[in-house]
Amino acid sequence: MPSSARIDRRALLRTGAGLCLTLAATPLVTACGDGGTRARPGTRSPKLLPHTAVRDIGVKPDLPGTAEGVPQAFFRYPATPLPAVKGRPLKGAEPVSAAMETFAPPPAGRERNAAWRAIEKKLGGTVDLTAVPADDYPGKFSTMVAGNNLPDLFMYPETGGLDNKAGFLAAACADLTPFLAGDRIEAYPNLAAIPKGAWQKAIYDGKLYGVPISRAVTGGAGFYRHDLFARAGVSDLDEITGLDRFTELCKELTRPGHDQYAIMADVTNLLAMSAGAPYHWRMDAKSGRFTADLETDEYRLAVETARKLHEAGCFYPGSLGMSGAQKAQYTDLFKNGKAAYVYDGMPPYLTPSTGYVAAMAAVDKTYDPRPMTPFGSGAVAWTDNLSLSTTFVRKAPAARVKQLLALADFVAAPFGSEEYTLINYGVEGTDFTRDTHGNPVLTKRGTQDVAAPWKMLASAVPAVFSPASKDAVRYAHAAYSKMIPMLAPDPTLAVFSPTWEAKGTGSLHTLKQDGLKDIISGRKPMSAYDSLVKDYLDKGAEKARGEFEEALQKGKK
Repeated sequence: MPSSARIDRRALLRTGAGLCLTLAATPLVTACGDGGTRARPGTRSPKLLPHTAVRDIGVKPDLPGTAEGVPQAFFRYPATPLPAVKGRPLKGAEPVSAAMETFAPPPAGRERNAAWRAIEKKLGGTVDLTAVPADDYPGKFSTMVAGNNLPDLFMYPETGGLDNKAGFLAAACADLTPFLAGDRIEAYPNLAAIPKGAWQKAIYDGKLYGVPISRAVTGGAGFYRHDLFARAGVSDLDEITGLDRFTELCKELTRPGHDQYAIMADVTNLLAMSAGAPYHWRMDAKSGRFTADLETDEYRLAVETARKLHEAGCFYPGSLGMSGAQKAQYTDLFKNGKAAYVYDGMPPYLTPSTGYVAAMAAVDKTYDPRPMTPFGSGAVAWTDNLSLSTTFVRKAPAARVKQLLALADFVAAPFGSEEYTLINYGVEGTDFTRDTHGNPVLTKRGTQDVAAPWKMLASAVPAVFSPASKDAVRYAHAAYSKMIPMLAPDPTLAVFSPTWEAKGTGSLHTLKQDGLKDIISGRKPMSAYDSLVKDYLDKGAEKARGEFEEALQKGKK
């Protein structure tokens, strides 16, 4: 999902995590406060990474995936799901406890949940799942940490968690290196389908912690109305040769008299990628110098272009000021035909009923939404969606850790498998039926049953699938196939900065976004950009830069 949608939850967790430093001392609390292991800059050695591979259980995709992260794509759901796990992973195991963040309504409990019971039967053991609403999870996590009462498996909050994450992991979590590094992951073939970049983010202080809830590497560059672009003379995105041509196009697409505008809410990320700006940081290979995105000429050009577009009236009125909390409002405006482009992550494109394809077809069948891709000769894509979060394993004996990883491997089973079908659709005849093409359709009961957050325990790269539109599946797969080979290197995947971990996607992100809105909207002049860069560096980015560079030098030694 786009980072703007996460601002408020990140700020909330920073407040909640403070509890960790003020409650009565326990070994776990001490580890995440001043009294425990201090977080230090460090490297994320590739030697610790699992050997990854595309998972093949015999379910043939209509469009193939790649080990680099291009997802497999399917036009129809497999008629006969195949097993992806041998035996019963939890046979003879003590009950497993798990606490997971969820964005869905509360699930039906085990006693009323046919899917839950069927999953446990296939596992051969009991899993006590606690589903916590996303906005409440930071507080729940802080309470578990402060009370030294972590479950066997738990998500690390999407919003960033504790100020000393490395110290917390060392004190509370199982080191998974002996179980997953290199060829050892072959014991868990579904987990081996998670791309290396997602695993890299789980390395701290020379150890591999946690299992990524994997996503499709890049969140994409938003969505556009192909029908409107074509009417304006652009039938192929390759015809947009650079930022100047895009600006001309946006002016042509803006028709206030028809209540139609080129841009809904924001366009800065698309412009930055198209200009060749980095995702947060760039590193010079020769000098080892790190440069923040705001410091680059490419990012400044993107902001200048966005400002010109706003001055030209290309933004839907009032939408630039909308926050992440108002995302549903501005995406609904786009779906109802008010703009030609909107920035959003790829996952909601094919969501049944509410996704872009389905919702816009219901409004007007001539609407043709497609994934946008960065344009121009120097364009890059961003590695901004490697994982939703990470699931960690509480410290335990090796035998128990293996059981918990076997459960994670079960949950990470690929699209079209028996395990995937149970987790996502439940029990056929009770939780779902099949349409005339053989695709599963959830019943009312099924909607409640599959809300249990199994898929938050682990996930390989989700497949691209829509029972409603083969064309939309092709468009999504083509967008991933174009963007993943053009990913800009992310140097922060190889090195660790405690300051960036604590502030990069929290307070620094908020400072940057608020400052950019002031400049793009015209509330402040373009000359205020230099002051924003200075403030950004002074408030933590400069310290993070030093830590990244220190870690890089340590790695060379």
